[in-house]
Amino acid sequence: MSEDRANEDSGRPAAPVAPSGAALLGREEAILEFNRRVLAQAERDDVPLLERLRYVTIVSSNLDEFFEVRFADYLEAVRDQDTAEARRELEALAVSAHAIIDEQYALFNEKVMPALARAGLVILNHAERSAAQRRWVAQFFEEQVRPLLLPVSLDPSHPFPLVANKSLNFIVRLGQRDAFGRENQIAIVKVPRVLPRVIRLPDALCKRGQQGFVLLSSVIRAHLGSLFPGRTVDAFSQFRVTRDSDLAVDEREVVNLRQALRTGLTTRHFGQAIRLEVVNTCPKELEQFLLAQFALPEAALYRVNGPVNLVRLAQLIDQASDRDEGPALRFAAFEPAWPEARLARGRSVFERLRQDGDLLLHHPFESFEPVVAFLREAVHDPDVLAIQQTIYRTGSDSVLMELLLEAARRGKEVTVVVELKARFDEEANINWAERLEAVGAQVVYGIVGLKTHAKLLLVTRREGHKMRRYVHLSTGNYNPRTARLYTDVGYLSADPALTGDAEAIFQQLASQARTRAPQRLLTAPFVLHKRLVQLIRQVAEAARAGKPARIAAKFNALTDVGLIDALIAASRAGARIDLVVRGACMLRPGVPGVSDNIRVRSIVGRFLEHTRVMYFRWGEGDEDEALYLSSADWMGRNMFRRIELAWPVRDPALRQRVIDECLVPYLHDTRDAWAMQPDGSYRRVSEQGASAQQALMRRYGWT
Repeated sequence: MSEDRANEDSGRPAAPVAPSGAALLGREEAILEFNRRVLAQAERDDVPLLERLRYVTIVSSNLDEFFEVRFADYLEAVRDQDTAEARRELEALAVSAHAIIDEQYALFNEKVMPALARAGLVILNHAERSAAQRRWVAQFFEEQVRPLLLPVSLDPSHPFPLVANKSLNFIVRLGQRDAFGRENQIAIVKVPRVLPRVIRLPDALCKRGQQGFVLLSSVIRAHLGSLFPGRTVDAFSQFRVTRDSDLAVDEREVVNLRQALRTGLTTRHFGQAIRLEVVNTCPKELEQFLLAQFALPEAALYRVNGPVNLVRLAQLIDQASDRDEGPALRFAAFEPAWPEARLARGRSVFERLRQDGDLLLHHPFESFEPVVAFLREAVHDPDVLAIQQTIYRTGSDSVLMELLLEAARRGKEVTVVVELKARFDEEANINWAERLEAVGAQVVYGIVGLKTHAKLLLVTRREGHKMRRYVHLSTGNYNPRTARLYTDVGYLSADPALTGDAEAIFQQLASQARTRAPQRLLTAPFVLHKRLVQLIRQVAEAARAGKPARIAAKFNALTDVGLIDALIAASRAGARIDLVVRGACMLRPGVPGVSDNIRVRSIVGRFLEHTRVMYFRWGEGDEDEALYLSSADWMGRNMFRRIELAWPVRDPALRQRVIDECLVPYLHDTRDAWAMQPDGSYRRVSEQGASAQQALMRRYGWT
């Protein structure tokens, strides 16, 4: 096929497709359903105990973001509509959220923690601590905790304090009178974030073979009375409030987006309250008092049987020691492989691309270090004149960003497109942007109204009397840490068509001018959605003509209605469609007369599935197929509100490798796979058999 046709009319962004009457699962329900699949990992006996606990904490983190962003947006939309139907939908969503949180705490209390205790890892409450342990905890409280606590008793001159998003707090009902003879009953204790939420007890104070831990909330609870001398503590509860954390900045109205976002970061922690969590022993009157303070309805109250923030139990995972005997507590170590057969250590990456062609890296099974080596070589090579890179999420400690700083100091032309609106990474990205500008790099922030989500690194090098460009494209972020945890594909090339397209994209991001249409790359919001619909329809036409018709795709989410409609039409035409969708999927497969020929599966394993791969076949010849890698999920926001890229894999050997590693194993996975049912629920395929991730680990040297 010719990719040239894919970028016709790319001078202006495409318009979103209006929703149709296709049978869909609600987006928010689909997100919650994904968290049930993650939570199910914590029930698996074949998963090491600390990893089971980690899955519990991941669900808490996911749900926090769900309330901070998704639920907050949904709540705002419902308030704008203010209809009975919208309110019923909101109530149904709240019921689902309550149900999954109840399931999470039941699993935590009834299965995960008892299993950890049998393995010698115990969280001791005050009643379970020995006299020696109590003395140690009391000393820890006096020396490390009490100096940072400042209780506030409420009265007209001491109003309810500002409570930060997701912070730990205590509400206390006091008896007797205060030092001034008054009967103010309610006090609030805010717990600073700097204090550790999990504290490991000295081994000398624990039973033989036991690792003992105490939670900060338990430490404070045991010593609440000492914070209010002369008064009695009649009732108390931990509580935590989740707030709307989206940064509301109208890019069209601000002069300096970076400054506006930095200002917004100072108030993010105090947005509109969305959810209130208390322990299930909290007295009714204290619950109602807190709901009134945060202006929340009863449905926003979540009574939990345990700590109000399970995310922080990840600190226990970090502090726990491995055992000499018995089953391992963590996954066996896996070291990503260096692609020695395709890139010898120490060999110039530029030379390798010139002489041997494109290089494909499959993370985390293959190391991310060749990407770092590519940039490091560019920084130190005197013939490299310019480096251009997009940054979405790179972390606060990034070797790649340090290399870009060094390149600018060496006098190279460095241009970095920093996405300041990468949610929850805004502060880190702002800091990097300021450091880059301070050493002379050109920093731009993409296009107003569009997030730059594309992953792109372009190097320009003088070779003789000509300029040659080298490009790296990726389905994932420029973050070496997450490259060890997420599955992604990186692609290095010196192909003039790809590098020329990359140059045009950087020119457009910086100048906002209408540039030539890319020859190979598909870009959003211009043509990516349109071209995907065309390819799906091309497969449907082949099916109607009795030709081989096949779609196999893997991405993180499927919520765009236009693409769903096209897939349903192709299914009705007889095309065979397999989708591997890790997270939210609104397309219900196997619905009679609608999606009979569509299968949807989700893989939830050791690594976070993050690769975006799209394969289309509409005939029998080699020219009747196409395979693309992409930075974009099949969501409306990716297709119409972000700068995204998809690129073809044209080399037959590399294309087959992508199919063999990124699609086939996942379509045959029987261990980590979940099959979506016609009603939108999921059923685990099996707990035995093949795991795609483990098979790939073994392929790259894991034993």
